[in-house]
Amino acid sequence: MTYLIDAWLDRPHPYLRILNSDTGEVCAMLHEEALEELREQGELDVADLSCTEPGLLKEVVRNLFLYCYARALRPTLEG
Repeated sequence: MTYLIDAWLDRPHPYLRILNSDTGEVCAMLHEEALEELREQGELDVADLSCTEPGLLKEVVRNLFLYCYARALRPTLEG
């Protein structure tokens, strides 16, 4: 399966999507808060998103998926 990174980072409310390149289905979505957290942790370098090296892009997509899954498993703080 191949993926497409659709990143809109220079907007008032940036977001990044990972799409299945065959179907266009959204596989993962990161909004402003998550993107900022990734940048603060040093896990997201905007320059990597415009790279053309397949190995590096594969690693970026893998890390973004892992982050999304880890974030989904976080306990929510209520109240």
